[in-house]
Amino acid sequence: MSAEATNPEAHAEMRPELRRRGRTRLDLRRLGRAALLGPASRDRLPDAIGHVAEAHRAHHPDADLSILRRAYLLAETSHRGQMRKSGEPYITHPLAVTLILAELGAETTTLTASLLHDTVEDTDVTLDQVREEFGAEVCFIVDGVTKVEKIDYGAAAEPETFRKMLVATGNDVRVMSIKLADRLHNMRTLGVMRPEKQARIAKVTRDVLIPLAERLGVQALKTELEDLVFAILHPEEYEHTRALIAAHAGDRDPLPAIADSVRAVLRDAGIAAEVQVRPRHFVSVHRIARTRGELRGSDFGRILVLVAENADCYGVLGELHTCFTPVVSEFKDFIAAPKFNLYQSLHTAVAVPEGYVAEVIVRTRQMHRVAEAGVIALGNPYTTGTPPEAADCEEERVDPTRPGWLSRLLDWQQSAPDPDTFWSVLRAELAQDREITVFREDGGTSGTISLPAGASCIDAAYAQYGEAAHGCIGARVNGRLTSLSAPLSDGDTVQLLLAHDASSGPAADWLEHARTPAARIAIGTWLAAHPDGAGPAAAAPRAPLSVPGLRGGGGNAVVDLPDAHVRLAGCCTPVPPDAVAGFVVRGGAVTVHRIHCPAVAQMRSVGRTSVAVHWRATADCRVTLLAESFGRPHLLADLTEAIARQGVEVVSATVEPPVEQRVRHSYTLQLPDATGLPALMRAMRDVPGVYDVSRA
Repeated sequence: MSAEATNPEAHAEMRPELRRRGRTRLDLRRLGRAALLGPASRDRLPDAIGHVAEAHRAHHPDADLSILRRAYLLAETSHRGQMRKSGEPYITHPLAVTLILAELGAETTTLTASLLHDTVEDTDVTLDQVREEFGAEVCFIVDGVTKVEKIDYGAAAEPETFRKMLVATGNDVRVMSIKLADRLHNMRTLGVMRPEKQARIAKVTRDVLIPLAERLGVQALKTELEDLVFAILHPEEYEHTRALIAAHAGDRDPLPAIADSVRAVLRDAGIAAEVQVRPRHFVSVHRIARTRGELRGSDFGRILVLVAENADCYGVLGELHTCFTPVVSEFKDFIAAPKFNLYQSLHTAVAVPEGYVAEVIVRTRQMHRVAEAGVIALGNPYTTGTPPEAADCEEERVDPTRPGWLSRLLDWQQSAPDPDTFWSVLRAELAQDREITVFREDGGTSGTISLPAGASCIDAAYAQYGEAAHGCIGARVNGRLTSLSAPLSDGDTVQLLLAHDASSGPAADWLEHARTPAARIAIGTWLAAHPDGAGPAAAAPRAPLSVPGLRGGGGNAVVDLPDAHVRLAGCCTPVPPDAVAGFVVRGGAVTVHRIHCPAVAQMRSVGRTSVAVHWRATADCRVTLLAESFGRPHLLADLTEAIARQGVEVVSATVEPPVEQRVRHSYTLQLPDATGLPALMRAMRDVPGVYDVSRA
């Protein structure tokens, strides 16, 4: 994309691992001449993309290369005369991006769109022309990676471009594959830019593109991007790490000998396996050095064992742990429990007689391909579906590869119309590097909710119900009542309890426990619209979930304001015969407080209109009671039984997690007669273990 260019050899020293793997490198000057001269004949591929075709055929032997020839000719013709800042013909950029994807195994449609990815943005070629020549699928991908016009969006152009790209990625993950390869080539060729521009691009790469590469599982791109960003943003630490690696290169590396020992063990066990030494990249060495201090020879790489079948992975693990001394704390099974970015492998570490500890990764060859290329290794996931329309496609495409984090991102971005909010929340969302799955009460695959690690019941409520979660009054986790602020763990079963009351809304402290952008945006929007805490007067009632009998409104309170919606304040829960005061709030509703409630002084200080309030002759009322107790078995059942014996209806109940053996219970109760409240509170205090009961 409108690439920042430089000397093609810039930062070459930063990628020793690429040279070790023997990756083909583009000779940009030679390709530039080939691009300007064109093909020698019309019946074969142009010389400039011959090596792209070779890399593509290595993964897809039967691929039809004619469409690549047509795409290259259109790209070369449309970019002819355009130069990069280094003086190279511009066509070398889409060629380099396409080669990166071809080496990772991208299918033909992705490579075709990659060759054309800058044509609509930087030349006179239109989307209609791309659609007519190459079909709706290529057109959709090209449009997805095309930047929005800066003249239209100004300073918001970059966040809005990413928003557009992410929405397109939700319909076709190949859009982001091209963007990541595009950014990698631009980062490789960033040296001629001003230092401040290099730093700006590197920061966006660090905060947005690298986390996206990690989440899409494209480790081959992620690791090189990390090294390039590391060199720009932390030059001193980068130079120190480079010196460590250079010093290690002159020492005897113990890993090849360890790899030979592993080969011998597996050969004797009859397990067919390929054993490699995988050098760590710069950032990985830097992290290990910060964690372990002085590095030993085995810290500069890892042993990789590739086998044919899943069962062989565990066979290899058994042999390693039998013949070497395992480091138990280093064992991780990502085959039985894959990471949320498709990654699968067994990780372990073994100590060898020479005194070294070697980290070992065991995976199948298919797992290795997915670990390196992520979603790119999936090929075309839409071969059985209907191709999307181009830019004007209104119907969301069904994407079998869309992970939970991407679905969440697509949901909350709709509620963040402000570019600054979108940009800041996007970075915060991508900073979450782990994910958990919780189950709804009904279970099953359709009953799962994907959340970032550390998410609470509040996040689960907004993920499941959207804005209807404003009325959430409690939750059960694994069958036990708990507070909405309780954090969730992977595999928990969650039942969320919603109120009937249309005026219900979130509390301000929910923001302290919400981790997902969708929850934080929804809560913040509601609180901004209801600074007094009152809900909308005419909101549609929510359907009950599992708490029957919840009645809303002002109960027995009557105000001297015809047709006003009356609401008893949740902060002080007034009941007859409390002395009360009413105040008109937004929407014409009246909130009723106990006269000594701190909110009364606040209402008067901001000039809220006071309204006279009296109680009806009927005696039923609703009240919230807090019970403080010592934890013991069956306490909740005994408290509920004591309440039931008083003829009182339990509207909702919340039990907070024990703290130093003390438990806090919150009950919202419907009393048939307000005069029975003192007797009810005494009955609850009489329950063994309860040491205090008070009004909320």
